[in-house]
Amino acid sequence: MTSTQQLPSDEAVREALAGVKDPEIGKPITEIGMLKDVEIGEDGLVKVGIYLTVAGCPLKETITNDTKTAVGALDGVREVQVELDVMSDEQRTELRKKLRGDAKEPVIPFAQPGSLTRVYCVASGKGGVGKSSVTVNMAVSMAERGLSVGVVDADIYGHSVPRMLGASEKPTKVEEMIMPPQAHGVKVISIGMFTPGNTPVVWRGPMLHRALQQFLADVFWGDLDVLLLDLPPGTGDIAISVAQLIPNAEILVVTTPQQAAAEVAERAGAIALQTRQRVAGVIENMSWYEAPDGSRVEVFGSGGGQQVADSLSKSVGAEVPLLGQVPLDPRLREQGDEGTPLVLTEPDAPASEVLREAASKLSVRARGLAGMMLNVTPAGR
Repeated sequence: MTSTQQLPSDEAVREALAGVKDPEIGKPITEIGMLKDVEIGEDGLVKVGIYLTVAGCPLKETITNDTKTAVGALDGVREVQVELDVMSDEQRTELRKKLRGDAKEPVIPFAQPGSLTRVYCVASGKGGVGKSSVTVNMAVSMAERGLSVGVVDADIYGHSVPRMLGASEKPTKVEEMIMPPQAHGVKVISIGMFTPGNTPVVWRGPMLHRALQQFLADVFWGDLDVLLLDLPPGTGDIAISVAQLIPNAEILVVTTPQQAAAEVAERAGAIALQTRQRVAGVIENMSWYEAPDGSRVEVFGSGGGQQVADSLSKSVGAEVPLLGQVPLDPRLREQGDEGTPLVLTEPDAPASEVLREAASKLSVRARGLAGMMLNVTPAGR
């Protein structure tokens, strides 16, 4: 058998490349016009030409390495060379149409009839209750379960999710689409990714609404199972905008055991009565501190989470469960500062177990048909 006969076919190379996905878009490069050409040399050298969406594509090394790995695994391939080019404006326009359709104005996919993405708004009555820590750890827990997860840092003034999630990359803009960075398997977008340094955001209500609308419509999220929105504390403009932009979003209330905090949290959850949103549940954070001798110290009192759940259940006329009580653990804060969520670094920590269990309860309802109106007629007997 000659070396020529041992070479892979053009079809085999292209089939291997169908397994290479653009990390930002999440689709095979062969489907979205990124494969430029394939050249197979008689000496086993395979050259693959790839179009990048933009010149400064932050993940070009990932695409290059994935391409070399996929093609290099074929029999008869001695070496793989990847030659990078950049899409023309026309090619980017075609890509946008392929991904988004030919609509002139971007739409919010999660608000469309038939959307299977479960949207949770993580809310709190007051700041400092650990709402962002809960959001980030639950997002990572869901991603670990194999779900496609996105997080919108909707706390425009107090954005902290990118740091806590370890997302240091900047978004990439392709045509009018924004590609969100990923960290620990979670896609994330935040106003902090668009402002220099630690510059404060000084905006009034209409600008907040527009920013949130862009995060939901202009960002290409792909096919998400779950989208979490980390809301600012209270019941202000953002909470109202979310209800308008994604009416089917559900509210997840975070509180501490302290009675005063619980009363404020009830108000944050009770906004569902006005917006007609469903309350998915309550998470009590900082429930107790476990002393070295094994005893529990209730630093912030007790019962706040159950109080909020009971009160909201009565108000909305449906059961609002207490999804978990997260113990006070300094590592939860420390790992947030490091950008490596506790559920990853200390999966056996009591706080991690509670957060994973809460994420599991919310995850099992994702992508289902429960609650959707089905246009079917029962068969006759």
